[in-house]
Amino acid sequence: MLGVVVSLLLAVALWFLQGQRSDIRRHGKRLPRPPGTLPFAGNGLWFLQPRHKLLDWFAQVHPIVGFDTYEISIPSLPAAIVVNDPENVEHVLKNNELFIKGDFFRSRSWDLFGNGIINADGELWRIQRKAGLRFFSNANLKTFINEVLPPLLADTKRDLDAALYDEAVVDLQNVLLELTTRLMGKMAYDMDMHGGLPFSKAFDFASGETTNRFTNPFWKIKELVLGARLRASIKDVRSFGRTVVAAAVEKRSSTSPKYATTNGRPNDTPMVPSALQGNLINSLLDHLPTEELVADAAMNFLSAGRDTTAQSLTWTMYTLMRHPATVHQIRAELASLFPAPSQATTPLPLSFDAVHPTTLPYTLAVFSEVIRLYPPVPFELKEATADTTFPDGTFLPARSVVLWVPWAMGRSTLIWGEDATAFRPDRWLEHHDGADSPVLVTKSAYENPVFNAGPRACLGKRMAELLAVYVIATLVWGYEFDEVLETEEGGCGVGGERVSQNSLTLPMEGGLPCRVRRRL
Repeated sequence: MLGVVVSLLLAVALWFLQGQRSDIRRHGKRLPRPPGTLPFAGNGLWFLQPRHKLLDWFAQVHPIVGFDTYEISIPSLPAAIVVNDPENVEHVLKNNELFIKGDFFRSRSWDLFGNGIINADGELWRIQRKAGLRFFSNANLKTFINEVLPPLLADTKRDLDAALYDEAVVDLQNVLLELTTRLMGKMAYDMDMHGGLPFSKAFDFASGETTNRFTNPFWKIKELVLGARLRASIKDVRSFGRTVVAAAVEKRSSTSPKYATTNGRPNDTPMVPSALQGNLINSLLDHLPTEELVADAAMNFLSAGRDTTAQSLTWTMYTLMRHPATVHQIRAELASLFPAPSQATTPLPLSFDAVHPTTLPYTLAVFSEVIRLYPPVPFELKEATADTTFPDGTFLPARSVVLWVPWAMGRSTLIWGEDATAFRPDRWLEHHDGADSPVLVTKSAYENPVFNAGPRACLGKRMAELLAVYVIATLVWGYEFDEVLETEEGGCGVGGERVSQNSLTLPMEGGLPCRVRRRL
């Protein structure tokens, strides 16, 4: 019996040690390890913390190491490095065939994302990206802003008006998620979707548990015992994806005489009855060979489109509640552009042209500054397909993992200056003599990889920015929002800060409770 125990302990020790043994070198020497690295456990204890504490740990390490690449070790996980230097980030993001999602990522996210674009590499990724590019055309964006968004945002305003009439506490994160869910449902899938769908709750839970797979080396054991809810949630998500595809196939077959079918699938491109030049689900059906692949892709795009946008808007409204001077500047910009609406109760005549970055630069600067500090995807990772050497001389063997952390890079004094942790929208603007308004400053996507960069640059970046400016302008012009601080009503307490919950993206833990007032 003693021999069995000793053997088990030895096996566990060797298993832990494999996370600290690697061939990663720079100029023949081992890379530095972050402060607090422990024998055997490495950095594993930090990865077992709530996700917001892990992000803060990365941010605390960054000023210590600067742009220096460092190695981290997690028991049972592949050898890994963290890159901070924008040149090293560029090396990863420009070499799309060398750095892929890989088996490490897919083995943990497969249940939720399947073969969707979040998981895909190679030809399957290229096909889905092509479908997405077709959907995010300039014509579609114009229709989205001018025709799809206004009536749905009017519903959002009615919901806010009802809450203020009842003097109720509003969870603004839920309000914004409802808006982006309906927008994506209408524009991408021609469906009436709502944020309160069982699918939404199932996806949120599954996303959090999937995140834990990347940070908890014992996730398989945990899910074997406690994984029933996760399995049920993933089943609900997959079922919803199949429902979306089935509805699209039926609609394609019934609304256009052009369609012939092969094995029940349309094999031609429809004449879309709306102003949209083809919605996303039809673009996916046109490009992907099976309905199962279409369902995976549809759920990936839905997550990327509704979740990250709603979360970014939530952090924006939270930040504005804590920076009233910024709210006044946004209103001043709006008043200068639209002098006719003298009262806040008069809707702004917003349009595709009106929310262009050159028209409302300060409002977009506010959004850019918020997502610098609260990036919707706060850390990223890729797996090397072959041995490679980074610009700083770091040698990374094949099948090793590289991480970069936008959360920490957004707080880097080397990139953003000594006030890097401060909220200062003016850092995104340049003021020229004689100009009526400031000009937006372009930042390198490798210094600020919030929307990714290179071949995998975010397809929805422009849509997200246009939507954000439109929504921020509408809400700030018409309403006053007061953050609820009382803990018994969901607040974080006086002097407290709201944090993110465990997720692959950046939802706000506990939502954003606030009280709403109409501006007079």
